[in-house]
Amino acid sequence: MRRSTKILFAVATWTLSFAGPGLAAPARLVPESSTQMQLSFAPVVRKTAPAVVNIYTKRKIRNPFADDPLFGRFFRGREQTQGSLGSGVIVRSDGVIVTNNHVIAGADEIVVVMADRREFEAKVLLADERTDVAVLRVNTAGKALPTLAFHNSDDAEVGDIVLAIGNPFGVGQSVTQGIISALARTRAGVSDYQFFIQTDASINRGNSGGALVTVGGELIGINTAIYSQSGGSVGIGFAIPANMVKTIVNTAMSGSKTIARPWLGLSTQTVTAALADSLDLERPMGVLVNEVNPASPAAQAGIVSGDVITKVDDFAVDDQQSLNFRTTTKGVGSTVALTYLRNGQYGTAVVRLVRAPETIPRDITAINGRNPLQGTKVANMSPAFADEIGSDITNGVMIIELSRASIAARLGFLPGDVVLTINERKIVSVDALQSALSSRPAVWIVSLKRNGQILKLSIEG
Repeated sequence: MRRSTKILFAVATWTLSFAGPGLAAPARLVPESSTQMQLSFAPVVRKTAPAVVNIYTKRKIRNPFADDPLFGRFFRGREQTQGSLGSGVIVRSDGVIVTNNHVIAGADEIVVVMADRREFEAKVLLADERTDVAVLRVNTAGKALPTLAFHNSDDAEVGDIVLAIGNPFGVGQSVTQGIISALARTRAGVSDYQFFIQTDASINRGNSGGALVTVGGELIGINTAIYSQSGGSVGIGFAIPANMVKTIVNTAMSGSKTIARPWLGLSTQTVTAALADSLDLERPMGVLVNEVNPASPAAQAGIVSGDVITKVDDFAVDDQQSLNFRTTTKGVGSTVALTYLRNGQYGTAVVRLVRAPETIPRDITAINGRNPLQGTKVANMSPAFADEIGSDITNGVMIIELSRASIAARLGFLPGDVVLTINERKIVSVDALQSALSSRPAVWIVSLKRNGQILKLSIEG
């Protein structure tokens, strides 16, 4: 039987190092003797393991047959309880804990179990699906909890030793050791903000939300997923860098329930080998700017369509995910220096990072009646709404939902389609769309944009 390769979420990971939290990382050395090869990580585990916790969640699921006169007697009870487990890391002594969003998503009850077996009920301060990070808080009754300090994840190098401590498969706390295998992995496919530290420290199901720690005993990442054919560890695990986690924790502590993601106002694509050749570049590098919103911070800083952005500050970018990561960790209100290549010459644009603006009310509307778009939900697009739903479309009217049994579904419309015109009437807003659909023509001529292509449909009225 052919096996498919999957990205699997880990659950509960813990990682540690040779020095206590806050101490400077020692110089990187290669073992030169059998004595050095026999060094132990035990002191690091003793110091850091208390700051890594187990997280148990419960979720109530309503029995769909509870009210059915025929099947109800076979499926007793109106609700069932579903449980799951994961890990978390204490990052503040007053009870602030970070974990993965997928560990606590949909939970009705969250229980945090300390290494010393104390238990606390936790509440969610912030849960962000797009980065797969959640911030929790427990009531410590004034008692300080052990913590792990954040390490600057930009200092990580391939080959650095890391430890992973977690509760794989629910067997109990375990420790694994490995190295950082790769940095800036952006094609793991487990979150919208794909920018991961890859490690070969053994991570299995049950490890999500745990800590990846440097040899200095500091938190360098939150373990999130594994790449596996069998469901077990094959030496490829992914961790969210500590700099992103720290940004989200700071947001949660400010009282906000959402992440303020900076808006540049750019549409970009990765520069491939073929594209680099057409642009007369020496090699593939950076991201090509396809479109620039004329009212955006990037436009005001002088970025134009056709520029190739190669760096954000001193960090190279090779795709949209890298660009997103660098701007998000820098934060709204700050500035970044974009290095770009234009006509063979390098330049620098200083861009102020701002929130994506809602330039028009989204006006989410269900379309009913006898018309080609019956059964859809549409909305006015803006930079803010586009960022919220993870779309590159920042203007126009988009289909955001579609009923399978609808007229629109039968005609081939899809979520993400942008309606451009109806019978040559330009659709610039939901109001304009509803006005156009109120007519009763013999034939509907609908043009729309899908994945960058313009399609035209002719539909009998």
